[in-house]
Parts: sequence; structure tokens; C-alpha cells
Amino acid sequence: MCSPLKRKSQSTTTKYLFSVLSIIIVLAVWELISILGIVPNFMLPSPVYVVKAFVSDFPLLMSHAMSTMLETIIGLVIGIAIGFFTALLMDRFLWLRRLLYPRIILTQTIPTVAIAPLLVLWFGYEMLPKIILIVIVVFFPITVSLLDGFSSADEDTIRLLRSMGANESQIFRYVKFPGALGNFFSSLKISVSYAVVSAVIAEWLGGFNGLGVYMTRVKKAYSYDKMFAVILLISAMSLILMLLVSLLQKKSMPWEQRKTASGSAADSSKLSQKSLRRR
Repeated sequence: MCSPLKRKSQSTTTKYLFSVLSIIIVLAVWELISILGIVPNFMLPSPVYVVKAFVSDFPLLMSHAMSTMLETIIGLVIGIAIGFFTALLMDRFLWLRRLLYPRIILTQTIPTVAIAPLLVLWFGYEMLPKIILIVIVVFFPITVSLLDGFSSADEDTIRLLRSMGANESQIFRYVKFPGALGNFFSSLKISVSYAVVSAVIAEWLGGFNGLGVYMTRVKKAYSYDKMFAVILLISAMSLILMLLVSLLQKKSMPWEQRKTASGSAADSSKLSQKSLRRR
């Protein structure tokens, strides 16, 4: 009988194999469509042409990607900080939650594409409007997820700590904050992908550097192979950021790993007992 760790390793390997296989199938179908001429090559360039465009413009793409990534990271840090302190205050003061929560929800009914031109008009073509747009996009999921995490803290545990003389900061440190980390990282994975896209959207409307500026230029030149190259680069940047968030989550929440391992061990023990009974 396989050990829990070995089964987990096999499951992870199988998952990655299926992911790689699905990507290969998509690329093969894409190449076949291009070879058969089902879609004109100037509208849907083959993966080979996209890779060639990526390699030929690699230094320029990296230069624009650095600008977009810098905007994304700055916007993420500011958005997370504002969202964290807003959720903290809303959890601490009920009147503030009742005042702010409907207004926070209302801000999400305004499309990002509608906000971006106004930000460019008000703040110019530099980095500031891009960062503000990213902060607006990141702020909502971080605030709502953290507030839900703080509110769902176990009331019995909180009462026990209060009976032992714990103050609000100690309750937050030992109960509410650890309990909200799962919600936080789930929303952060969404936020990092939205942040990159928001930066690119803001760059479409004006700027001097960034992948959005590059996309606008190659679109006007009808270089759709370069357009697809930058789309793949944006996707890769989002995936890398999401992977970094997952790694940070594992480091910040080691008890989740132990819980998973203990659960696997318990399942293995049950299976062993069943097999022994059958014998």
C-alpha cells in the first residue's frame, strides 16, 4: 500500500501532466487551424510566428514588462495596505462598517474601462493613474475577504480569551488574523491577476512605457503576431504572481500543510484497518 506522501506526490504529478497535456493540445489545434487556413494567418498567426515575434522583440518586451510589473507591485502593495486597515477598522467599529460597506459595494458597479480614461485625464500619462486604478481594483476583494475572515472568527474562542484577560489586540493577533489568512490569500490570487490586466488597460489609454502601450503600437501596425506575443507575456506574468502568492501562503500558513498531512495519514489508517478486517 502506498504511503500518504507517495500518493500525494503521484496526484500532484498527474495534475501537472494533465495541465501540460491540455496546453499542448490547444497549441496543436491552433497550429492546425493556421496550417489549414481556416482563419487567415494575419488574423490568427500560428504559434511558431508568435514565438518568433516574442524572440525578436524580447528586449523591448522586457523593458515594457518591467514598467507594467512595477506599476502592478506598487498598486498591489498600496491596495492591500488600504484594504487591510479598512477591514480592520470596519471589524472594530460596527457603525463604520454600516457606513462604508454599501459604498464599497457601490464602487464595484462602475466598470474599470469607464474609470481609466478619467484617471488619465485627471492625473496625466505617467505612472500615477495606472497605480490608482490598480489600487481601486485590488482594494475591494482584499477588504471584503478580510472582513469576512475577521467576522467568522470563533466566538467561543474569543470569549475564552476575554475571560482570561486578553485585550482586543491579543484577540486579533491570536484568533482573528490567523483565521482570516485563508480568505486573504484567496482574494490575493484574484487581485494579482486583476492588477496586471488593470495596468495594461490604463496603459492602452495613454502612456510612454508598458505592455499596454506596446500593444497599442503593434495593433496600429497590424502586427498581430506581436499582439499575441504580448498577450502570452501578460498571462505568464499573472501566473508567476499567482504562483508566488501560493508559495507565500504555504510559508505563512504551515498549519494547513500539517492538517492536510494528518488528514491523509488518518485516511491511510482507515484504509489499512478496513483491509485487515477483510482479511
